[in-house]
Amino acid sequence: QGAKMLERTMRYGHKDKDDYIIRVPLDELATARKINLIFTIVLATIASISLIVGGIGIMNIMLATVTERTQEIGVRRALGATRKDITVHFLIETLTLCLLGGCIGVLGGWGFAEFRHHILEATTIVTTWSVLVAFCLSVTVGLVFGLYPARRAAELDPIEALRHA
Repeated sequence: QGAKMLERTMRYGHKDKDDYIIRVPLDELATARKINLIFTIVLATIASISLIVGGIGIMNIMLATVTERTQEIGVRRALGATRKDITVHFLIETLTLCLLGGCIGVLGGWGFAEFRHHILEATTIVTTWSVLVAFCLSVTVGLVFGLYPARRAAELDPIEALRHA
């Protein structure tokens, strides 16, 4: 409202010459917020796709592990291990894989932040909650995508698993 009044006054004083610019910081702030929101959505989409791809990678690794260890699973089941025991065993393996991957990711991110700070002289703020969220997300994705291979291992028939060569 005030910008329009100022523009009318300037036009009157300058005889319709456009030799001035009127900028309203609130409009620029609103535009910056919209751009920031779009940037955040794009980054969240990329991160989600990366998590899904990583989860599928974990699932493939664990399915290959189940296939390679079919006889071992058959022996364990024949000796009295329950389906729950097998499921927990493979979930612990998945959890170990995810914990290792999460540690590597956190250390890599911390190392990159230090590199930016000391070499590029750009400050990167790393908060404790962001590290915890990233680490917990890594573990959660691993456990969710590791559940199917663990259940598949537990559902193997012990006799068929022992015949597998």
